[in-house]
Amino acid sequence: MSDFTIVAVSAGLGQPSSTRLLADRLAQATVDALPPGKTASVETVELRDIAHDVVNTMLTGFPSGGVSGVLEKVTGASGLIAVTPIFTTSYSGLFKSFVDILDKDSLVGKPVLLGATGGTARHSLALEYALRPLFTYLRTDTVPTGVFAATDDWAGEADSVNPLPKRIERAGRELAQRIAGGVTETPADPYGAMPSFADMMRDL
Repeated sequence: MSDFTIVAVSAGLGQPSSTRLLADRLAQATVDALPPGKTASVETVELRDIAHDVVNTMLTGFPSGGVSGVLEKVTGASGLIAVTPIFTTSYSGLFKSFVDILDKDSLVGKPVLLGATGGTARHSLALEYALRPLFTYLRTDTVPTGVFAATDDWAGEADSVNPLPKRIERAGRELAQRIAGGVTETPADPYGAMPSFADMMRDL
């Protein structure tokens, strides 16, 4: 039996889907980064498979079809990975519709890793101005690193300084630390070694 459960929600519309691919890579990176001896089961939810049920749930106010089981998996998971394609500078309508049928208190404190896909890196800031505020409203424990994958990233032709595999590894490590109850990495203070004002004045 696994120690933790990770649910990856993919809002990709196509098959195959780069959004699903990113969700799978993030899930694997999270599992790989768990502390020694700890294991996690991973389940991926393709929203395209329950799209009609999501709409029906919005219209009726009651879980329809397969939605009930998916909601239970998402709210009961140890950690959540949420990945959406970026359409017209923001998350997809299907992704937002699914979030809208969640109880607003159902994800409070839950560790969440955010991901997104798009045609070009120009849409990468959608993670910060669209997705992160949405999950802040839901009061989730969202990890610092979000991962955006543009088309060129998959071919290794985009960011040579901070390539996609490196970003995936870092984000997975942060989520694993949250799930396992550890402390997420914090950036080193570039001014931490500077003397205090009082110390400087003492030398005058």
